[in-house]
Amino acid sequence: MLVDFDYTIAASKIASQTRMIGDELMRFMMRSPLLAEYETGLMTSDRFYQEVCAATGFCGSLDEFGCFFGDIFTPIEPMVELHSALRHRGMPTYIFSNTNDLAIRHIRRVFPFFANFDGYVLSYEHRALKPDARLYEVVERQTGRRGADLLYLDDRPENVAAGAARGWQAIVHETPEISRAAVEKLVGRLETVKR
Repeated sequence: MLVDFDYTIAASKIASQTRMIGDELMRFMMRSPLLAEYETGLMTSDRFYQEVCAATGFCGSLDEFGCFFGDIFTPIEPMVELHSALRHRGMPTYIFSNTNDLAIRHIRRVFPFFANFDGYVLSYEHRALKPDARLYEVVERQTGRRGADLLYLDDRPENVAAGAARGWQAIVHETPEISRAAVEKLVGRLETVKR
């Protein structure tokens, strides 16, 4: 929960070069299986672009489409600061996200803090979307941790429930203030146990 995203931004930019208006394009993107297939790694960026072009009449290049499609993020500064504080305390941190290649390319290019993680578990690279258990298994393998040794923060209750079912210390992100207080309480408890 380091960035907020708003697909309506992409929809209005992409719509400017299609036969659809912004709202119509947004409805198409949310109802079509294309985004879920793309974020599950079932299609490449090139194929996703081609499918969107065929369905909407988008007439720009793949590079233009990528810029429009990826430029939907704004940093959540208190969460970026929380991540930095955790890193400063020596805690390993990982990105665990349902996402796609175009979004990640944009985030890596625009947000320097994204480079400051120990690892990344990205849905499109593992052909599974949260809350699929296979993706949670990847987190456990990559981090070398299980159960209560994992602190997990997500804004989707069903994703958090899947982590909690594995014994993870799981928090539903509501606001930066609530999340920070919950994380600091759990991190303090973890540090006490490990001493």
